[in-house]
Amino acid sequence: MKKIKNEAALVKKAVEVGERLAANLGYNKFSGTDSANQKIESLYRFLVHHKMVQPLASDQEDLLSMKHKLALWISKKLPAEHPLLK
Repeated sequence: MKKIKNEAALVKKAVEVGERLAANLGYNKFSGTDSANQKIESLYRFLVHHKMVQPLASDQEDLLSMKHKLALWISKKLPAEHPLLK
């Protein structure tokens, strides 16, 4: 798995955008007690369920791979001139 430039910031942006997307589709928001890891896993599963990302192989479903998938997803959704992509 190739490291993406600004991957941590892209994951943070993906969580932010994914949470708004889920809320717009009628899902509950995350509570203040949910950890970042819980949010990442939930958003990954949400995006897979709605066929917005290709699912990982079952033996590769770990937090690091999920973060990478979210970073790839949001990097494709952001405009080319976005500061996180430079």
